[in-house]
Amino acid sequence: MHRFLDLADFSREEITGLIDLANRLERHPEPHALAGRILGLVFFNPSLRTLASFQAGMARLGGTSFVITPGQGTWQLETRLGAVMNGAAAEHVREGLPVLASYCDALGIRAFAEGRDLARDLAETQFGAMAGVIDKPLINLESAMNHPCQSLADWKTLDDLEVPRHGKFVLSWVQHPRALPLAVPAATVHMAAMRGMEVVVLRPEGYSLPPATMDKARAAAAAAGGSVRETADRDDALAGAQVLYAKEWGSTAHYGDAEGDASLRTSLGGWCVTPEWFDRAAAGCKFMHCLPVRRNVAVTDAVLDGPRSIVQREAYNRMTAQMAVLHRMLSHGV
Repeated sequence: MHRFLDLADFSREEITGLIDLANRLERHPEPHALAGRILGLVFFNPSLRTLASFQAGMARLGGTSFVITPGQGTWQLETRLGAVMNGAAAEHVREGLPVLASYCDALGIRAFAEGRDLARDLAETQFGAMAGVIDKPLINLESAMNHPCQSLADWKTLDDLEVPRHGKFVLSWVQHPRALPLAVPAATVHMAAMRGMEVVVLRPEGYSLPPATMDKARAAAAAAGGSVRETADRDDALAGAQVLYAKEWGSTAHYGDAEGDASLRTSLGGWCVTPEWFDRAAAGCKFMHCLPVRRNVAVTDAVLDGPRSIVQREAYNRMTAQMAVLHRMLSHGV
């Protein structure tokens, strides 16, 4: 494996193979598998789980890592192509990233959506430009429209808890004080579709996922025997659901328009998950969220602290799933 950028780059069998490897490494640790290997991590945006889980996973496999947060202890890096660099950035990613890659065996990059031009973000313009100057193995730590590491961990979590492959999976928009990127919802709907689930995207008007995102998920569902649809009807969406995955994202109807998005969400305070949301769901319906989450804005304490919540298992599986990726990418033994 040379790159881990999108679950769609792999077959279903390759993904389940990674999950099998993650399970094997949990049962039978290999503390020397990546001895002498170095992982570079570049974070243009904040992180808690992604940063800590990759460092911990690399250490558990016997390797080491270094972390670069541009502008904090290093030069600020310019990402725009054709930029006239007369501002704060002292170095361009076209020089900086190849240098960092030369110091390590694999590089991970986290760079959120610019959030101004939907077509540009859908095309992964910024991440693609950075990936194009790196010849070492590369991991997407979250880009404009994808978060494959989160999705791999979520798939493993569903398997761990024996959620039926063709069960009903609801991805629901929930409230947040401001617009958030589309990376996790886009990756999540594709993951559940690729797993073969009955996927329903529940969202208020104005928050539909982009057509390209839905088309990609529908193609994955067709290949895996699942389905994908959208609705604003909460009762319809949640009826018989085995999983409710809550996530915040910005309005696609007002993409790049903070005022328009803010105006739209002022009347959506009811989109905070409470125990009553599960009244029509399946008896053992699980609650998922990638974290971080704003308590009692997106989800109530009663749900997050209740028996349905598996958010801590999801977070733990970030490490185990990523260990499989690192092992497959950097170990000569597999």
